[in-house]
Amino acid sequence: MSRERITLFDTTLRDGAQTNGVDFSVADKILIADLLDELGVDYVEGGYPGANPTDTRFFAEKRTARARFTAFGMTKRAGVSLSNDPGIAALLGSQSDAICFVAKTWDHQVKLALGATLDENIDGIRQSVEAAIGAGKEALVDCEHFFDGYKANPAYALACARAAFEAGARWIVLCDTNGGSQPEEVEAIVRAVGEHVPGDHLGIHAHNDTEQAVANSLAAVRGGARQIQGTLNGIGERCGNANLTSIIPTLMLKPLYAGRFETGISETALTGLTQLSHRFDEIVNRAPNRQAPYVGASAFATKAGIHASAIVKDPSTYEHVRPEQVGNHRRVLVSDQAGRSNLLAELARLGISVEKGDRRLDTLLAEVKEREAIGYSYEGADASFELLARRTLGGVPDYFTVESFHVTVERRHNALGEQVSVSEAVVKLIVGGERLLTVAEGNGPVNALDRALRKDLGVYQDVIADLELVDYKVRILNGGTEAVTRVLIESRDDTGESWMTIGVSENVVDASFEALIDSIIYKLVRSGIRSA
Repeated sequence: MSRERITLFDTTLRDGAQTNGVDFSVADKILIADLLDELGVDYVEGGYPGANPTDTRFFAEKRTARARFTAFGMTKRAGVSLSNDPGIAALLGSQSDAICFVAKTWDHQVKLALGATLDENIDGIRQSVEAAIGAGKEALVDCEHFFDGYKANPAYALACARAAFEAGARWIVLCDTNGGSQPEEVEAIVRAVGEHVPGDHLGIHAHNDTEQAVANSLAAVRGGARQIQGTLNGIGERCGNANLTSIIPTLMLKPLYAGRFETGISETALTGLTQLSHRFDEIVNRAPNRQAPYVGASAFATKAGIHASAIVKDPSTYEHVRPEQVGNHRRVLVSDQAGRSNLLAELARLGISVEKGDRRLDTLLAEVKEREAIGYSYEGADASFELLARRTLGGVPDYFTVESFHVTVERRHNALGEQVSVSEAVVKLIVGGERLLTVAEGNGPVNALDRALRKDLGVYQDVIADLELVDYKVRILNGGTEAVTRVLIESRDDTGESWMTIGVSENVVDASFEALIDSIIYKLVRSGIRSA
């Protein structure tokens, strides 16, 4: 039986660019467009040419190889002729395959935001679509506030959708602009619209303000829509957009959808989804969501010992899909709730070979539980756990010894008379029998220590040259200024791989230094380096 096609429209570079803290450069947009093209989405919406220099340059410099490269903009303004509307001119003149027009379809918004009559708005939709087709471009219409508009005045919302379809728009996309619609509403309204506009011309654009953008997108598909708009990792204004990183594997791996529908994403591309998700987070300088469905570091992680035992026997007991299908992997966390099954599963994943009856497992398990009792948490610090396991079961090379370190923080006035704080760290090391002393200043004592420690590691310096600290978290465990402090550090290198290390101490600098040392040693171990 042939399956129906679901078309995927990515708006990361346009709607996603409205995310608080996200500011794409032209180079960023080119790189992301290439990633989306390789993934296999059908449309890449690049932005609003003419609205800002970045988008204008991007459209001048970039074309996608497979996806339809799409420009976004407003329909013709009321009271202005088509030929005199600069926004329309910029869209028609852009180097794009398609134009996605945003149109008001809620009568309240037409009057409030546009100051136009209802008929003028519909006429603007019709003329804009016809102009795009006349320029040799595919036309799409995003029906803004459609669900609210339909609930307030269904006749007018439908009239806008029909006008777009009758003018020749390839897709009429129903937008849940304020993100408040519920899945049952979306499915019912899409089904009702399908009696006027064919489902293979209907799309859905959902926002995530009630944490239901993915559910609403799938509800629209059940109602008859055959295009889904969304963004990578669900970025977007306010609470974000429908997350294509969750929608794509759901469509491809869940029998309810996979049996009826197909997408342009290959199974091979799907296995790169986790890497793509993390690569995108690197580009926008955001920490990956560890609990993200399918692609998060915790998506296939199990903590309780009884669950771990069941997973060893049958992974499907706690995994709804195989992690390898989306390029992720199974993690059985090691914590104070761990049993031997947790340890064996995690050691196997790390490539550490050990017999089930090895008594050193009991030693390792006892060590983990003892350390977690005083504040360590290895479920969030996999690199530190691996080092602990290797030291217990087989040893870690003795790369270097820290003889001492010293940190000073001085508040003083600079040459301009401004009050500043200056941190300086001195670290004394022995590397391969050679005594080294390094000094560095930093933005705070931890940054100074990090710089001093990695400034000169002797024969290992080239190996750690690409190492960088990308995240630093401090948690006070038991209150007060003399409290025990837990520090988690995330590090990364040029391979794109990141890892977490941990330190615990009554002194935040000591805890930080312990985590920094683990990070460097883990990098050396992972690189296969032997001691000097």
